[in-house]
Amino acid sequence: MPIMNHVIMPDSSLDFLNPKQREAVDYFGGPLLILAGAGTGKTKVLTTRIAHIIQTQRALPHEILAVTFTNKAANEMRERILPFVSGTNAMWMGTFHSIGLRILRRHCEAVGLRSNFTVLDADDQLRLVKQIIKASGLDEKRHPPKVALNSINLLKDRAISPLTTDLRSYRDPKTNRFISAWIVDTYIAYQQRLQILNGVDFGDLLLHCITLFQQCGDILERYNQQFKFILIDEYQDTNVAQYLWLRLMSQGGAQVCCVGDDDQSIYGWRGAEVDNILRFEQDFQGAKVVRLEQNYRSTSHILGAASGLISHNKGRLGKELWTEVDGGEKVDIRCVYDSEEEAITTVGALERLYKSGYPLNETAILVRASHQTREFEERLIVCGLPYRVIGGMRFYERQEIRDALAYLRLVNQVNDSLAFERIINTPRRGIGESSLNIMHNVARSQGVSLFDAANQLIETDELRTQARTVLRGFLEDVRRWQRKAQELPPAELAQVVLDESGYTAFWKNETTPDAPARLENLKELVVALEEFSTLEGFLEHVSLVMEVTQKDLGPQITIMTLHSAKGLEFGTVFLPGWEEGMFPNQRALEESGTDGLEEERRLAYVGITRAKEKAVITYATMRRMYNQIQHNLPSRFLSELPESHVIWHNRLQRHQPFQTMRRSGNSYKEKPNQSSQAFGDFDFNQEMSGMRHTGMKLVYHKKFGMGKVVRLEGDKADVHFEEFGLKKVLNSFLTEV
Repeated sequence: MPIMNHVIMPDSSLDFLNPKQREAVDYFGGPLLILAGAGTGKTKVLTTRIAHIIQTQRALPHEILAVTFTNKAANEMRERILPFVSGTNAMWMGTFHSIGLRILRRHCEAVGLRSNFTVLDADDQLRLVKQIIKASGLDEKRHPPKVALNSINLLKDRAISPLTTDLRSYRDPKTNRFISAWIVDTYIAYQQRLQILNGVDFGDLLLHCITLFQQCGDILERYNQQFKFILIDEYQDTNVAQYLWLRLMSQGGAQVCCVGDDDQSIYGWRGAEVDNILRFEQDFQGAKVVRLEQNYRSTSHILGAASGLISHNKGRLGKELWTEVDGGEKVDIRCVYDSEEEAITTVGALERLYKSGYPLNETAILVRASHQTREFEERLIVCGLPYRVIGGMRFYERQEIRDALAYLRLVNQVNDSLAFERIINTPRRGIGESSLNIMHNVARSQGVSLFDAANQLIETDELRTQARTVLRGFLEDVRRWQRKAQELPPAELAQVVLDESGYTAFWKNETTPDAPARLENLKELVVALEEFSTLEGFLEHVSLVMEVTQKDLGPQITIMTLHSAKGLEFGTVFLPGWEEGMFPNQRALEESGTDGLEEERRLAYVGITRAKEKAVITYATMRRMYNQIQHNLPSRFLSELPESHVIWHNRLQRHQPFQTMRRSGNSYKEKPNQSSQAFGDFDFNQEMSGMRHTGMKLVYHKKFGMGKVVRLEGDKADVHFEEFGLKKVLNSFLTEV
């Protein structure tokens, strides 16, 4: 590896860091954990540390391994380092999966793979599992393929392979239960089929690396000697396999620096282990912990509310965010009648913000569950406010794109049986299910791919004459496209394949309303290929990224789940649905107990700290769920927010008896600005008075639900309940809304 030329970074560059940031950048005495709170400049510290390592000649670029969780983060890191260091392409920088793929491409033969192996996406994984379950004679309704695939993925996240672990005696550490026998059999067959297909899934990209390192000491030693520094971003989100991979990669003496925030570990449901960051000092002896606590994003009231909330978690290393900017608005907590009012009042506030000149792209509605978005969307449409929902179907997940990619994958590697199966009769060629079943039987019995099985069957009488003729022509097409792949650039090759296969004509002849859009998507796919010099490089890109950048449609309100919002920031954030059962989520509590509650609290912490200027939390006393009316109490998280940092409106206490008919509220006065003016003139009660309120007070009864007080009589009240009619009840059993 040639020595790269570097731009020398002046010593004064570290002066732009605060004392704690500088301490994290300039520490080289051993393992380092940078405990970086929300908005504390984590990325700045990480990129500056990498540049500082190179500038001080502690390592060359190729001797640094930097691992992120998303391709976007890796690209951002590379762009930030580029002004200080030339030759960043020599660095090993990327996601766990992309680094794992890079290593496997070099040493695939050691784990039984050929160099042109395919990386399966989630759709291909599911289809393969379905095939295995069907071949086993199991009923899909009693043995759901998605359940099996989810179990397989979780086992791989925990570095559990059927080759190294006796799965029949393995207990799940979370539930302390054995794995169902049918899932064990499916996992074993699944890995065997992947071997035949010369394919891997995302879990294998690390699992095979771990096997490789454990069985081939010379290969592991090569990487141990190469890397002097290893940096891991978002360490709180690592799973067991990623943890083991790091331990193996660093055992040669590389200085490990992990950056993360235990208070933002919110992905336990998909395998993340918060314990990885909590026990860092035990795993890496002599480790130093540097806490980044100065926040550059949010106001002091927002940080105070978030810090007060997260302090109720016991499983944390501990830190407290602060800012040099005092004041700002308190966190706004509002009680509403139901989800309809929640949508009306939230969108009403957004409309006032918009009219006051507040930028829409600085606003967001962050929900706990995706089903909460419907009413907000409908109200936004009525009001004519532009919005976007993050998390919809992505470009490479669309049917026509998946079909086109299957053609290209088959051209790249004929043993890709999943791609073969997807497009052998797309568009229709007369290869029916019976013919495909015959090919599957031959492939399974002889341990070959569908392409090889088809090659054998065109020379026998097992298929109908017409099917053999069509199949022979298709195989010849694939071989011709493979020859053209050696001559044409990827974009031209794709256009040839789509045209000669009849796939382009298929959509041109379709009369469905979405056919023109599908053709435009295929054109966009060809355009995307123009950026790549090889077909294999493009297919790797698709398998690792699986996303497309949307065109700029101007400022829009963002609607997304709290999980999707991690890492983002907005001026004003609305946080609806803070009710018991909704948030914290009842299923999380039932399945994971205290651990589930603490992760839900971390999720609430993430939501509040997305806001820079204003955070508005709403909770509804009633919500329709699955066609049933559900009466709610405020989330326990609301009572954990420090009173000095919040302002309540129409407060419904979790255990407040109904003694007086006076609504509670704080007299906190906010400084006028665009945000506060929009909210200051906004009366939530007045907004819905014409719909439900008639001057009578709203109350809540544990048994009868929501009602309106008709008459007071000493310590009793006549209340008209929505579902039970007029009842006389004691005041002590009523809670004022």
